[in-house]
Order: sequence, then C-alpha cells, then structure tokens
Amino acid sequence: MARVSVKARQKKREVTVKKFAEKRTALKAAGDYAGLDKLPKNASPVRLKNRCQLTGRPKGYIRYFGISRIMFRDMALNGLIPGVKKASW
Repeated sequence: MARVSVKARQKKREVTVKKFAEKRTALKAAGDYAGLDKLPKNASPVRLKNRCQLTGRPKGYIRYFGISRIMFRDMALNGLIPGVKKASW
C-alpha cells in the first residue's frame, strides 16, 4: 500500500494536468515554448504515473482495469470482476 501522501500527490497532478490541458495544446500548436515553460511542471501529462486505484501501487499495473496485478487477482478470485474467472484445463 502506497503512502497517503504519494496517492494525494498523484491526484493533485491529475487535477493540474486536466486543468491546463487545453492551454497546453493551444501553446504547443502556436509553437510558444516560452509560454509552455511558464506553466507548472505538474501540468505536463508525462509526469503522471499509472497507479492502482485501490492501493496506489505503481508496479504491476493493469491498464484495462486500472488496478495492480495483486488486487486484480484478489478481486477475480472473490468474483468481484464480472466475466473473469480462474483458468483451469
């Protein structure tokens, strides 16, 4: 489980990226790199990290579900993810 501060920092970055997305695209289209430089660093989508929505774990992230492999396994075994079941043959 990630620290609460790490998860909060990630949420703050997501909000900042969404807030400045339109302005960033306009500045990039105009080629105004000085204007881009004046935006906050966290306004860049490159600074976002895929993290598990439940635990905040940065590694083993499954993009389709938005959770880590560990939480995916637990939820699948408990039947919490529709259409997913353990393979057996």
